[in-house]
Amino acid sequence: MELWDVYGVVQVIRKGEVLFENAYGYASIEFGIQNDIHSRFSIASISKQFTAFAIMLLHDRNMLDIDASAQLYLPADMKLDESITVHYLLSHTSGLTNFYRFEDDFFAGYNRLDYSRSEFFRRYIDRKPANPPGTAYDYNNANYNVLAWIIEHVSGERYEDYIRNHIFLPLGMVNSDVDDGCKPIRNRSSNYSRDFGTTVKSPYHNEKFSVGAGAVVSNCADLYKWYRCLRDRLMLSPMTYTRFFQENQNRYCYGLEHHHIYGTDRYSHGGDHLGISAYMQNYFDEDICIIILSNNESINQYRLGNAISDILHDVDVKAPARYEELPMDESELREYCGTYLRDKIQIELINGKLYFTRFSGNLHIEIYPIGEGRFARRFSDQIEPYIIARSEDGKMTFFGFVKEEAC
Repeated sequence: MELWDVYGVVQVIRKGEVLFENAYGYASIEFGIQNDIHSRFSIASISKQFTAFAIMLLHDRNMLDIDASAQLYLPADMKLDESITVHYLLSHTSGLTNFYRFEDDFFAGYNRLDYSRSEFFRRYIDRKPANPPGTAYDYNNANYNVLAWIIEHVSGERYEDYIRNHIFLPLGMVNSDVDDGCKPIRNRSSNYSRDFGTTVKSPYHNEKFSVGAGAVVSNCADLYKWYRCLRDRLMLSPMTYTRFFQENQNRYCYGLEHHHIYGTDRYSHGGDHLGISAYMQNYFDEDICIIILSNNESINQYRLGNAISDILHDVDVKAPARYEELPMDESELREYCGTYLRDKIQIELINGKLYFTRFSGNLHIEIYPIGEGRFARRFSDQIEPYIIARSEDGKMTFFGFVKEEAC
């Protein structure tokens, strides 16, 4: 934690005993409020397991069949390919087009606009499947957006009401809610990013576009109650729990990833979004729960979570370290500068420092060279460095995009 300007909380519980818990940084810089262990955080894609569990509740109550066509459980004005089953949505094998791409206009563009479900569906969901349904794993928020709409259509309740009434309240998760971008949520930590090395509010997005795939706000106490629900197999029938935890393609279950490690089973999921870094690991047989919730992007929560797991399982852990900077003069740095995707991917040299510029020039992420064509973020832990290199034809590329023009 000394290496990075960490905002958030870490909690480790084994067999009911809190082995470690601590809070770091600010919940609100504006009001000088620091995070504490009770602070509530956006958990991004950790939310998917609640959506999946809600679907399994409906399945358990014979209100839907997860092996049937999802089309049967959607409103009449929402037409999906009939071969896409609910199971394919849950397991990210539906083949739906993934619109969270640099070249698409959804992220940091369309998702800043007013929300219209019908328009959102027509523009981004109602497309020919990118892959034949059931054939390929492709982690895609669209699957869980559609699952939220299925929950609403089948249950007759709004998604947030169904999650609250049938999961949160029965489990006593009174600090958990679904953020619709409008309601005030008490004790909720604000999300922060870095611009030119200065902490700023994270870029705006309309949270309604995340519902089903993200948007849940929670805290450590509530997430541990959720862990116990899964550990003790509460609320669902044994047969339905077996299906919920069954591994599908790419080790993905329903809203959880499964790994066999340390001679036991781990069920986990992370969450990443603007100003959000979250990770939760569950070892049910060993009764271990690890929760990492952050309201800035300085840590790599996966590296930290896996290191904690290693420590708990007597595996040697390397001390964390920053990438060593490779000195380069400005003429060398300037070779990497330019526009790679207009308004979305640009490298700029400003006052002798290199910046990865996002959001039409509104967010500047400082990067520094650590090797030939390899760059790391200055203010955040990064497992895989950025690669900016020349292709075989000599053109500079970044994220697979060829530089359009120099600085």
